[in-house]
Amino acid sequence: MQLVGIVTLLALIQYFVFGLRVGQARGKFGIEAPAISGHPVFERHFRVHQNTMEQLVLFLPAVWLFATYVSAGIAAVLGVVFIIGRALYARAYVAEPKTRETGALLTAGANAVLLLGGLIGALMHMVR
Repeated sequence: MQLVGIVTLLALIQYFVFGLRVGQARGKFGIEAPAISGHPVFERHFRVHQNTMEQLVLFLPAVWLFATYVSAGIAAVLGVVFIIGRALYARAYVAEPKTRETGALLTAGANAVLLLGGLIGALMHMVR
C-alpha cells in the first residue's frame, strides 16, 4: 500500500505543479484574477488544471479501492499510467489542444480499469 500512497502523492504534486503553471501563465500574459479567459495559452493551462481536477475526483478513490479489493501493486502501476497520461495530456494540450488524445486515453483507460476493478473487487468481497 505504500506504493499506492506514493503514487497518490505524486498525482497530487503533479496537480499542484499544473496550478503553478496557471499562475505563471496568468502573470506572463497579464490575466488578472479573477479572470479565467484572455490569452489562449493561459486558457490552455487553466483547462489542463481544471480537467486534471475533474479526473482526480475519479482517480483518488478508485486507486485506493482497487488497491484494497484487488491489488495494491497493480493499482500503483495504473496510477503511474494515470500520471504519465496527465503529463502527456498537459504537454499536448498547451502546445496544440487537438493533439491531447493520447494523454486523455491513458488517463481515461487507467481510471476505467481502476473504477471497474474496484467495483468488481468490492462486490466479490461482499459475497464471500
